[in-house]
Amino acid sequence: MTNMAAWLAAVATMVILVAYEVALAFGHRRRPGRLARTAHAALREEWFEAVSEQKGSEILAVQTLRNSLMSATMTASTAVLGLMGTVTLAAPSLRASLGDASAAPGFTARLALELALMALLFASLASSVMAVRYYNHAGFIAAMPVGSEARRSWSDAGKFYVRRAGILYSWGLRHLILVAPVLASMVHPAAGPVAALGVVAVLVGFDSFRNNGDAPRER
Repeated sequence: MTNMAAWLAAVATMVILVAYEVALAFGHRRRPGRLARTAHAALREEWFEAVSEQKGSEILAVQTLRNSLMSATMTASTAVLGLMGTVTLAAPSLRASLGDASAAPGFTARLALELALMALLFASLASSVMAVRYYNHAGFIAAMPVGSEARRSWSDAGKFYVRRAGILYSWGLRHLILVAPVLASMVHPAAGPVAALGVVAVLVGFDSFRNNGDAPRER
């Protein structure tokens, strides 16, 4: 495949992914209750409110948050391992194309994909680490005795922490999923757009929220 065809395939892959995210953002503005991300954020807030009203639920709340923290930690570990491997892979070609000013320009479609891969993995790592941070803070609040003055004073912060942690965790997972089309395009440029369409088809199901009850509250 020629260099121009490789560039076209790489651009098509990224355009498909970006176009879906833009369309999702516009759809969220029109119907926020139909987006799983918003619904689950409201769910976490309502969960924190519920456990804050039930005495004796402190251990259960801390255990639930610990499970979520461990999931975010695993995502962060996966992202950092992938990032280290990608840096090792991209460093020689990046040095060859940008390090020697006398050499002919060598910024290829593959190098662009490697940089995009590093960006996605770094975004996943940063989101997951921040989710760990918020889950950790929420755990301290959830461990406070229900009904105590300290618990009441930190209740709003606790709801904010679990909401923010969940959103960051979902972004960490999302960036890992978006890695797949980039990797496919690196294996063979023509596979990138096909993989991007497949990932978008999967994300449509993940991003849609259906509930037979009342729509979740928008905060």
